[in-house]
Amino acid sequence: MKGWRAIALTAVLAAIASAAGTWIGASWVLDRRDPPSLHDIVHDGLELSTDQHARIEVIEARFAAIRPGLENEVRAANQELAHAIEQSDGDSPQVQAAVDHFHVAMGALQKETIAHVFEMRSVLTPEQAAVFNDRIVEALSSTES
Repeated sequence: MKGWRAIALTAVLAAIASAAGTWIGASWVLDRRDPPSLHDIVHDGLELSTDQHARIEVIEARFAAIRPGLENEVRAANQELAHAIEQSDGDSPQVQAAVDHFHVAMGALQKETIAHVFEMRSVLTPEQAAVFNDRIVEALSSTES
C-alpha cells in the first residue's frame, strides 16, 4: 500500500510542478516587455520614406486590431489552466486539455506576430530589411529580462 501512495504522491507533485511551470512561463511571456519593441525597430533607425511609413501604419493598425483578441485568448487559456489545476487531484484530462488550449492560443499569437513581422519587412528596402532582420534576431535572442 505504501508503494501506491508514493507513486500517487509523485504523480500529483509532478502534475503540480508541470502546471506551475506552464503558468509561470505564460505569465512571463505575457508580462515581458523588453525594449526594443517591434514598433521601435521599424520606426527608429530605418529612415522610412513617406510611402513606407504610410504602408507600415496600415499594417500596424491591422495587427493592432487582432492582437488584443489573441492575447485575451492566451489569458483565458491561462485562467482555464488555473481552474483545472484547482479542480484536479493530479494531471487529469481536464489539466491536459487546458495545457493544450494554452499552447494553441500562444501558437496562434506567435504565428500572427511572425506574419506581421514579415508583412512589415516586405515594405522595406533590402538595406533596411537587413537592419530590421538584425534587430529582430537580436531582440529574439536576448536573454535579459
